[in-house]
Amino acid sequence: MEHTKCLIIGSGPAGYTAAIYASRANLGPIEYCGLQPGGQLTQTTEVENFPGYPQGVDGNQMMMDLREQAERFGTDIRDGQIVKVDFSKAPYICTAEDGTEIEADTVIIATGASAKYLGLDDERKYNGMGVSACATCDGFFYRKKTVAVVGGGDTACEDALYLSGLAKKVYLIVRKPFLRASQVMQQRVKAAENIEILFEHNTIGLFGEDGVEGAHLVKRKGEADESFVDIAIDGFFLAIGHKPNTDIFKEWLETDEVGYLKKIDGTPKTKIPGVYVAGDCADPVYRQAISAAGTGCQAAIEAERYLLNR
Repeated sequence: MEHTKCLIIGSGPAGYTAAIYASRANLGPIEYCGLQPGGQLTQTTEVENFPGYPQGVDGNQMMMDLREQAERFGTDIRDGQIVKVDFSKAPYICTAEDGTEIEADTVIIATGASAKYLGLDDERKYNGMGVSACATCDGFFYRKKTVAVVGGGDTACEDALYLSGLAKKVYLIVRKPFLRASQVMQQRVKAAENIEILFEHNTIGLFGEDGVEGAHLVKRKGEADESFVDIAIDGFFLAIGHKPNTDIFKEWLETDEVGYLKKIDGTPKTKIPGVYVAGDCADPVYRQAISAAGTGCQAAIEAERYLLNR
């Protein structure tokens, strides 16, 4: 069995930042990158809102830069997943998918969250070419253009309102005949002049040559008056929720009703001493690269302090 002072589960801005801080503190961290090395940013193209890149940077390149920085200070970065954890007593035992068991004095969980998609082949086809699951990240690229947001809850309404301040027109595609969002959000969306709500519409496909140019919709699917319609759009935003990648930790740590890991008093601490959380797996609100990186820093500092005080 291997032993480490600090095991980091997951990569992305949170995991890599935690690795940078932990390795510089001589904790000799081991980091498992998970199913999607680099996290959600590897599914986007240009990142313009992360400090230090005045001309913007490709999401994959940015994650490669962070990984290289972590490796420079000695982080042992490994591809693959941690599939089982035992937090019953310290040091904690974590098992990788290849059967490797690691005994860790501290654990930083940075497994992120996965955006929910409709399951259309076209979503993969146009990923990074007009399809996005983050309005705050990518909305800037659609100034004066026409976009669509899918969803009927608070997140969808927030995204539609945010985009309405940038785009020429926003379609809000809602499969039900009503919005599930709070009354305040509903009123704001309905009052926005450039937002058009398409109730009882389902997206069945996207089309375009070098990127998204439109969406195929069906109205009142399965009903006697079912009809098909195409809308011309430049961007297609998913706002039907995220699923935090936290299933293997639920036996040991507290989560909210969706599955986001709970923190103690706004810190990266959990109820188990020496186990910390960072990034989107514990953040249902902001879900930004810069906020994830900040919590990765916090988690590593807390891990260092825990080891010193112990």
